[in-house]
Amino acid sequence: MSVIFVAASKLPTPFGVFTMHGFLDEATGKEHVALTLGDVADGEPVLGRLHSECLTGDALFSMRCDCGAQLEAALQAIAIEGRGVLLYLRQEGRGIGLLNKIRAYALQDAGADTVEANEQLGFAADQRDYAICKPMLDHLGINEIRLMTNNPRKIKALEGFGIRIAERRPLHIDANPHNLRYLATKAGKLGHLLGDIHQGEVEP
Repeated sequence: MSVIFVAASKLPTPFGVFTMHGFLDEATGKEHVALTLGDVADGEPVLGRLHSECLTGDALFSMRCDCGAQLEAALQAIAIEGRGVLLYLRQEGRGIGLLNKIRAYALQDAGADTVEANEQLGFAADQRDYAICKPMLDHLGINEIRLMTNNPRKIKALEGFGIRIAERRPLHIDANPHNLRYLATKAGKLGHLLGDIHQGEVEP
């Protein structure tokens, strides 16, 4: 793995003043970011999240997914605790990229679900690679995480790289008419732990 640390700076946000750490994956040219708050290298389990880039949800307020809400909830939880880490990974569209994600959206508009759309474009349902997380966490001195996720694949991936998962913390998110089928597909086909999905709320 060719991920190298580049620089760190303060990042004031509505939730608190984080430290932003920049990393470069020399093999792909992709740039990844870790946001930390407090002392995350003291050896104690760290509240954390792996968050894959979602331009539409994180920055453009899309209601087709739950990504923006999860990002905000994770940063709020870290700020409340006063200590934690969020890895922001440049893996748009579960790894297919932004333009292919728009193509997938067009297929969903025509009736496909989120998994079927990716597969119709010739991709796997989820192409994300979490190996990039290991050198980032090593640089930050983190080897044990209380992981905020609904995705068992993230837990399995981190454990496979030697990162201990002290706890899985579900993320409470809202469902709406635009993402209800998307959430149901994530639960039914991708194994996400969402529990009973209702319009207006998702109970973990």
